[in-house]
Amino acid sequence: MYKSFSMELAGRTLTVDVGRVAKQANGAAFMHYGDTTVLSTATASDKPRDGIDFFPLSVEYEEKLYSVGKIPGGFNKREGKASENAILTSRVIDRPMRPLFPKDYRNDVTLNNLVLSVDPTCSPELTAMLGSAIATAISDIPFAGPCAMTQIGMIDGEFIVNPGQADYKVSDLKLTVASTREKVIMIEAGANEIPEAKMIEAIYKAHEVNQQVIAFIDKIVAECGKEKHSYTSCAVPEELFAAIKEIVPPEEMEEAVFTDEKQKREENIRKITERLEEAFAEKEEWLEVLGEAVYQYQKKTVRKMILKDHKRPDGREITQIRPLSAEVDIIPRVHGSAMFTRGQTQICNICTLAPLSEAQRLDGLDENETSKRYMHHYNFPSYSVGETKPSRGPGRREIGHGALAERALLPVLPSEEEFPYAIRTVSETFESNGSTSMASTCASCMSLMAAGVPIKKMVAGISCGLVTGETDDDFVLLTDIQGLEDFFGDMDFKVTGTTEGITAIQMDIKIHGLTRPIVEGAIARCREARLFIMDNCMKPCISEPRKEVGQYAPKIVQIQIDPQKIGDVVGQRGKTINAIIEQTGVKIDIDDNGAVSVCGTDKAAMDKAIELIQTIVTDFEEGMILTGKVVSIKEFGAFLEFAPGKEGMVHISKIAKQRINHVEDVLTLGDVVKVICLGKDKMGRFSFSIKDLPENA
Repeated sequence: MYKSFSMELAGRTLTVDVGRVAKQANGAAFMHYGDTTVLSTATASDKPRDGIDFFPLSVEYEEKLYSVGKIPGGFNKREGKASENAILTSRVIDRPMRPLFPKDYRNDVTLNNLVLSVDPTCSPELTAMLGSAIATAISDIPFAGPCAMTQIGMIDGEFIVNPGQADYKVSDLKLTVASTREKVIMIEAGANEIPEAKMIEAIYKAHEVNQQVIAFIDKIVAECGKEKHSYTSCAVPEELFAAIKEIVPPEEMEEAVFTDEKQKREENIRKITERLEEAFAEKEEWLEVLGEAVYQYQKKTVRKMILKDHKRPDGREITQIRPLSAEVDIIPRVHGSAMFTRGQTQICNICTLAPLSEAQRLDGLDENETSKRYMHHYNFPSYSVGETKPSRGPGRREIGHGALAERALLPVLPSEEEFPYAIRTVSETFESNGSTSMASTCASCMSLMAAGVPIKKMVAGISCGLVTGETDDDFVLLTDIQGLEDFFGDMDFKVTGTTEGITAIQMDIKIHGLTRPIVEGAIARCREARLFIMDNCMKPCISEPRKEVGQYAPKIVQIQIDPQKIGDVVGQRGKTINAIIEQTGVKIDIDDNGAVSVCGTDKAAMDKAIELIQTIVTDFEEGMILTGKVVSIKEFGAFLEFAPGKEGMVHISKIAKQRINHVEDVLTLGDVVKVICLGKDKMGRFSFSIKDLPENA
């Protein structure tokens, strides 16, 4: 027997089965939202993992293509590595839940979400988010939940709660908000220049819905929840803190950490740690946690100075942005490049343009998302933070940062009709000390403009931090947080946007939620800062997109043909289009609506390809003058090819003004001649003539 719980959520039924499947997990929720089905489980190890100073939480979101009736493409018919969407979904689940576990908990915890079926009207991502929260809440794993998540869309100014795929496709807002009973704990958003006030309204609309879901989860926990298990605390002993303060008084620690040079600060802390290791050489149990103790001592020092004295480690004012600089065209021969520097954070972004056929193909669960025309990739090498380690490809953090900067710029990109290119921007992190994703947004915006991409508006981004005290009213917001303030603070609130409104938000916190004044204050502070960055750094460097793409970028000309003529241009098994490509050296893309994109670097070759295509799709009319190549000679006339797959005949009597006995007397294979269309003959076939050409043709 198992227990089943249901509630109406945004007009659809959410059902949770407990005790039906996966009974050996610490907690399992068999989730049904409409016909979307997800199995969410929470498991924990019996003992803490040795030798670590962090909480080892792993979140997995497994997309199975059978859930949408597909077999994976390619040679290997198993699902491969997690898709970008799966990684981003895992991050959205991880970020609000991680702060709700005990800070001194070191047992391995895995939250797994297996997508079994997908109803296009009910988001599997949302179902998994709720499933993880429920599975953890009913388990015996220590957790300060429950929490809940809601998605908000907006069409024609009206909010839609938990929109399906069709609504999300046309929505001006894609917002996910997680909440506890009292506060907002996570915000993730992509938006089409939503004004700040409207965004705040949407956030708290989601927060209201979350309270209904939390009440529902409370009922499940009351009936099915397990008693939370005890665990071995990895907290630093208080006597160790006392001993450290005797050797390193607070004044000395304050002097060590309060510098604007990251390397100097790290060197100061290294020397302090060496002194403490010598002092505690005979206390092995203290040495095991000394690193964590020094970290917490730094944290307490920085937080105290910021909160009480409004003193930041690098001496800046609370609202002050670090020194800014920007350059474009820093890399030769690429299609576009820009570098953006903010303090010790430096991003170089390179833009590449290509035909639409180079767009990324997606094999996922969302039927709307089959390809991606704009791609932003973010790289974070170890040298950017003065460390050494081998590159193993992008991790989840890199995928997340790249997606945030990509989402920030999507609303201002030109349509395919306006700019028929696939676009890739790559952010290379040259130096990192806080909020490289926001620097990536600024750098990629300038790189796009330098490449001649006609973006509609300039986009910039900035991060706002937070340090809280003992009460909800005791807090300080910090504009443009550097790494130290991110590590030791309570929040990383990233906002990108134009002068008109917000295009993306990503909020991470380390505490149990934010009050509304904090959320409103952070959004206002970020608007003020991004406008400052645009006006004082980006616009003086490049104020608008260049009128043309660069010298080394492919040129694309788009023409429209009758969709009924697509087959004529393509030809049997692609014979006709391949002949045009071979003859001219261009690339040709045709979509189902008859939009033909011709891509190349040689204008004459592109013009020739367009001429051939237009010849193929144009019906012959009397009086039309054409140029053709002699491809076949018969006794009665010659056959001319006007374009690949498009031929016509000139009768022997229409070749020359005087009578000729043989076609070969005037024409040979390969000759290129002009002809005039005479209309249809008695048999209904088009007739062409050389001798009837006007003298000036």
